[in-house]
Amino acid sequence: MSRLSRLLLTRSVFGVSLLTTLGLFPSQETKGGPDWASTLTHDSRGNFPDPRTAHATYVYGWSGITAGTSEAYFHRGGQQTFVLEGKGRTVGLARILWKFDLSYRSVANAQTLRPLETHQIETARGKRIETNVKYSGAGVSSTRTEANRATPTVKDFALENLYDLHSVFLYLRSQPLRDRSVYRVAVYPANSVYVATVTVMGREHLRVRSGNYNAIKMDLKLQRVNKKNELEPHRKFKRANIWLSDDNDRVLLRIESQIFVGTVTAELQSIRFDNDQ
Repeated sequence: MSRLSRLLLTRSVFGVSLLTTLGLFPSQETKGGPDWASTLTHDSRGNFPDPRTAHATYVYGWSGITAGTSEAYFHRGGQQTFVLEGKGRTVGLARILWKFDLSYRSVANAQTLRPLETHQIETARGKRIETNVKYSGAGVSSTRTEANRATPTVKDFALENLYDLHSVFLYLRSQPLRDRSVYRVAVYPANSVYVATVTVMGREHLRVRSGNYNAIKMDLKLQRVNKKNELEPHRKFKRANIWLSDDNDRVLLRIESQIFVGTVTAELQSIRFDNDQ
C-alpha cells in the first residue's frame, strides 16, 4: 500500500483523534453479551481537585509527519457547569490530501461531572456535518444534519451513566487513578455508543513538546455497541496509550493510538492557565 493510500485510509480515524484530545475519549477479541451494562464502573465522581481554566494546543502526527493541530479552551460556565470549546484542522500534506475542519463545544455539570450537551461541526472536503447531542439521566438523543440531506438523522439511546468525550475525561481525572486500577465506562461521542476500558499502567517521566512531566500512563481498549446492543471489536481501532500529568492539573499530555494503518499520535504543544497571567 502506498503512503498516499494509507494516509487517505487514515482520514476517519484522524477525525476521531481530533475529537479525542478535545475531550479525551475514542478491541477486545470477543463479543460481549447484552448484559455488558452491568460491567460498567458506577463509582461517583472522585475527590480530586477540579481543573483550572486553561488554553491548550495539540499537534497530531502520523507516520512521521505532522498531520493536524487543535486548540482547546476549558472554563467554567454559568449555572454550575464546565465548558470545553475547541477547534481542529488538518495541516500540511494531510490537508492537501484531506481537508478537514472541526469545531466542538461540550457542557458538563460541574458537581456531578455528567454531560449535558455537545455540539460539533465537521467539514471534510466541503461536506458539512452538524451534530447536536442532549444527555439526561436516562440516556441520550442526537440530531445529525448533513449538508446534502434535507432531513436530519435522529438517534436515541437509553442507558444510565453515559458520557461524552469531555465529561468522561473529567470523571476519570477525578478518580484516585491508583496503579493497576481499571475503569469501564460507556461513551456516546456523537452518534454511536462505545465502551472504553481504561487501565492505569503506572507512573513514568515523559517529555512532550510543551516540556517535561511526571506522568500517569493508562491503557485504553475500545469496543463498539452494535445495533443488537452487543459489544463487538472496533474494526479500525486496536488500542491506545494515554498520559496525564501526575500533578494537581492532570493535563492530557499525549495519546498514541494503534489503528489499522499504524500509529496516530496527539501531543500537548502548549498550555496556559488563566491564573498564570
